[in-house]
Amino acid sequence: MMMGRLALLLLFAFASLQLFCFADDDNNDDDVVFYESFEESFEGRWIVSNKDDYKGLVALGVDIDVVFGAAGLWKHSKSEGHEDYGLLVSEKARKYAIVKVVDEPVSLKDGTTVLQFETRLQSGIECGGAYIKFLRPQEAGWKPEEFDNESPYSIMFGPDKCGTTNKVHFIFKHKNPKNGEYVEHHLKYPPSVPSDKLTHVYTATLKRDKEVKIMIDGEEKKKANFLAAEDFDPPLIPAKTIPDPDDKKPEDWDDKEKIPDPNAVKPDDWDEDAPMEIEDEEAVKPEGWLDDEPEEIDDPEATKPEDWDDEEDGVWEPPKMYNPKCAIAPGCGEWKRPMKSNPAYKGKWSPPLIDNPNYKGVWKAREIPNPNYFELDKPDFEPIAAIGIEIWTMQEGILFDNILIAKNEKVAKSYRETKWKPKFEVEKERQQAEEEASGLDFLASIKRKVFNALYQIADIPFLSNYKPQILDHIKKAEKQPNLTMGVLVSTVAIILTIFLKLIFGGKNQQCPRIETKPVPVVAETSDDQGSDGEKVEKAEKNEAAAAARRRRRET
Repeated sequence: MMMGRLALLLLFAFASLQLFCFADDDNNDDDVVFYESFEESFEGRWIVSNKDDYKGLVALGVDIDVVFGAAGLWKHSKSEGHEDYGLLVSEKARKYAIVKVVDEPVSLKDGTTVLQFETRLQSGIECGGAYIKFLRPQEAGWKPEEFDNESPYSIMFGPDKCGTTNKVHFIFKHKNPKNGEYVEHHLKYPPSVPSDKLTHVYTATLKRDKEVKIMIDGEEKKKANFLAAEDFDPPLIPAKTIPDPDDKKPEDWDDKEKIPDPNAVKPDDWDEDAPMEIEDEEAVKPEGWLDDEPEEIDDPEATKPEDWDDEEDGVWEPPKMYNPKCAIAPGCGEWKRPMKSNPAYKGKWSPPLIDNPNYKGVWKAREIPNPNYFELDKPDFEPIAAIGIEIWTMQEGILFDNILIAKNEKVAKSYRETKWKPKFEVEKERQQAEEEASGLDFLASIKRKVFNALYQIADIPFLSNYKPQILDHIKKAEKQPNLTMGVLVSTVAIILTIFLKLIFGGKNQQCPRIETKPVPVVAETSDDQGSDGEKVEKAEKNEAAAAARRRRRET
């Protein structure tokens, strides 16, 4: 009896263990819908577009496989510093288009779907995209051989940076059931693109509860609801009412809030003809002013080039130089009294503004029911039938790798841990070692942290109206090391000003503009054959002359 109970207990425990292991199997093959590691050549499996902008032919090498395109060059190449292969964008200022048709269309309507891939910007990025398009079935009117920027997709996802654009796109196309039109819906306030040259993994998780989650390197950066108007532009659910396109503003509608005071009269002492500036009658010509000396004279050291032809080139004239006599005098040439502001200047008179007694407010067309309005409980996504990369970039060295479509978040996490993370840690250690070897470890580390923090601040939703200006200043600091500190201070000042205005200044505050003055650059010419002493002497003369001109303007 005891042995029978023990056997039954062991059988129950074994069955429970098997059920648990099956339920918790993170690497269930059924959960991996599509995976591309690029460990094998993509030739014959991926299709390069035959469109004129992207057309290519295949050439095989020993260590790498190459597809030559009329616009771009795809390579099956190793990631720098790794034995891991990827799909490489190898030429700058080119267009690229390549597509892979999946075995079976992937439904996005039920359950969880994870879209994940890696990119590495090996040459950095100033202007270009590294996003992927998840395409609709070919019945939508496209062919793999003719894949281009017009090919219909369900979702576009990935990093894009150019000018003030710096975002990880998440765009989905959805069919309006009322009119049959497909509309692009863009994620509002998307995260920014990492600003280094390391491998990063991008993950978009579509949940059954109408939610999408965006992660970079496994860290959640954005969460949104497909049905929420505040999360996508334009909203998936249209407005119930729209302005009546046939409604017209009445001719007698007065929408001017202020009008010139009809009873105002110009004061008798108002002189509209008085100039803004007048001569300073109290000014006196400085002693030692050289009236008969010109500010510039012919360079006595200049000689006529041997190949100068007077008939073809005209009469040769020596270049001008600053008059050295003017450098030690208050000034040269005809002296004129400086100008000063006219205290009597008032400008053109205009009557003051008063409240308009006939003001009716801002006219708006009446609202009517929106014929294209519809309601949904959840998005009606089109299935994914192919994966395409269609980009135009000014940078080479963009590497795509480990493209995954899965039905389980744990599977995506497992791929991040085993495929991406080891590479990322090696690259990060190498980057740190290079910085230490160059003696820039501390400064470079601080600079990188500051830039990453600023990009994260730019992603804050309440700063969205000012994001282009903030990103513009950050970009200037990244591109011009000699201006970095000044631009960073300007950027922080802008952010603080915006923050304070939003708190204390009410709505619709304008973003302050803080201009960064360019740093003058001295051009070097190959034909300057003078000695160092002569160069210094000439530079000192020019600087002295410039100082004299400044003094003359001030007097």
